[in-house]
Amino acid sequence: MKKADNYTSSLDVFRTADFSEAQENEIHRMGVIGQFNLTFELAWKALQAVLCLHGIQADTGLPREILKLGYQTGFLQDAAVWLTMLRKRNTSIYIYDEDEADELVLMIRDSFLPAFSELEATLQEKIREADQLWD
Repeated sequence: MKKADNYTSSLDVFRTADFSEAQENEIHRMGVIGQFNLTFELAWKALQAVLCLHGIQADTGLPREILKLGYQTGFLQDAAVWLTMLRKRNTSIYIYDEDEADELVLMIRDSFLPAFSELEATLQEKIREADQLWD
């Protein structure tokens, strides 16, 4: 599935981030934040596609709705982390304060990256389940 593959590719790049360098260097910090934004976009779109494979449709297709459906159906484990990610994605382009950017980088490293990895495993499992349903 193309959307899940794109998400996995972005996550693979994200996993190579040097978070200690991001704490010290503004261009690295902005790179981590930019990769977070890209990976988040691909994550919710891949989640939406896999939900559709399972016959679960969203009314609007907006990220917040997709995340809530993902949580309600057990595709996502921690709704609070994902809703925080959504909020941070929406505000990250307005971060001009270095301390605020550093705080976001730590959240990305400690909370968001593990949630992305967990979603990746869940999506792979749910894609296999959907394939078995159609075989």
